[in-house]
Amino acid sequence: MTPTFGLIIVGDEILSGKRADKHLPKVIELLSARGLALTYADYVGDDRPRITGALQRAFASSDIVFSCGGIGATPDDHTRQCAAAALQRPLVLHPRAKALITERMQEVAREQGEAFDPDRPDNLHRLNMGVFPEGARIIPNPYNKIPGFSCDGPGGGMVHFVPGFPVMAWPMMEWVLEHYCAQWFNRQPRMEHSVVLYGAMEAALTPLMERIEARHPGIKVFSLPSVDHPVHGRHVELGVKGAAALVPAAWQELHQALHQTGASMGPEMVRHL
Repeated sequence: MTPTFGLIIVGDEILSGKRADKHLPKVIELLSARGLALTYADYVGDDRPRITGALQRAFASSDIVFSCGGIGATPDDHTRQCAAAALQRPLVLHPRAKALITERMQEVAREQGEAFDPDRPDNLHRLNMGVFPEGARIIPNPYNKIPGFSCDGPGGGMVHFVPGFPVMAWPMMEWVLEHYCAQWFNRQPRMEHSVVLYGAMEAALTPLMERIEARHPGIKVFSLPSVDHPVHGRHVELGVKGAAALVPAAWQELHQALHQTGASMGPEMVRHL
């Protein structure tokens, strides 16, 4: 079975509007390119109990979840500590993370024309970025070598922790998909087929939607109303989505029923998901 994919976005700056989240559309894009789909996304501020709760739910599930943000070593970064609390494991300095962070600090010292001092307080503090829950696995960071990490939960859930910076997070998430999820790529191509309906009311469409779903297991029927579309004005986009092999039969029945009721239909749209 193809697993459920989830996303957790951590940070007060997102919820306050100081920064706009760019991860949600990118994760959808990365998954869609591989025939996969995002099922849910959670947004959590820099609050340890809430972060821990979100991670506990992820670890207790059988889902594959990306967690973006909060894995640094400043006082407002809590994700590493919350991951350890959610798993009830100690935080330990990962030996490979230590080596990678040390390599990065040496590079920075050379770039600045300074001698590298591993015992300097700020350098010792930087090693905290490699302190992960016991048993964590490294996610390489091609941008600056400071790694992310992956942990498995008791429920079979796997959470992959990456930084909040897109320039780092996105290639790291691609690495995770290629190394942990390739067996599910394009296993079951998905599609949706929909039509624009003019003058339609969702309440009147509901019985038809319920009938199609009942007669076609594995298919979801959706309606997307719009009141001020620049081209179609007030309308409802009605369609079916699911495994590509199942969509045509459900669509044919839906389309025929709309035709029989005299629905005012506009353009049709087909999307491969």
